Amino acid sequence: MAKILKIYPENPQENLIQEVVKTLDNGGLIIYPSDTVYALGCNIFDIKAMEKLAQIKGVKLEKAYFSIICNDLSHLSEFSRPIDTATFRLLKHYLPGPFTFILEANKTLPLAYKGQKTIGIRVPDHPIPQLIVSRLGHPIASTSIKDDDDVIEYTTDPELIAEKYDHLVDIVIDSGYGDNKASTIVDLTQGEPEVVREGKGNFED
Repeated sequence: MAKILKIYPENPQENLIQEVVKTLDNGGLIIYPSDTVYALGCNIFDIKAMEKLAQIKGVKLEKAYFSIICNDLSHLSEFSRPIDTATFRLLKHYLPGPFTFILEANKTLPLAYKGQKTIGIRVPDHPIPQLIVSRLGHPIASTSIKDDDDVIEYTTDPELIAEKYDHLVDIVIDSGYGDNKASTIVDLTQGEPEVVREGKGNFED
């Protein structure tokens, strides 16, 4: 049964953030708020947790392209190939923000990402995921929570999310209603930036 923690961005309690971090360290799965929609997350270096995340999404882990959630750009070199100055400036301009940037992956990716040619990097403009990643000491793997309803693509009510995922995750962070627009995805692997999904972020290169 998932534990519901009420953590609000205006005043996130350190003891509750630490409880989330401990859960991630122990291979648990969390549902957390972001600057876009609510998302599922886990420890990027815990292969069993990553497999659980893939199972919930109904995909095989080797075919699951989970975003990497960072609290700043300092972890880039751990996951992506070296980027040029113009690309770094672009990332600094848009992040933190409601964007996922696709970059070329390097060869030192965590085990669950091995063999992937590209990775999606997110730095949400939201204190809760930023604090979680900061206290954890490394990024988390993440995927948006979709709604079964074809019209309402993303569930915004954390109570409904907690009800649905009660036996699938360890912690649900209730931070009030979420957004119903996902991040804008921008591919930076082909030279010129290409918007592959229009979302909440307004990308103007």
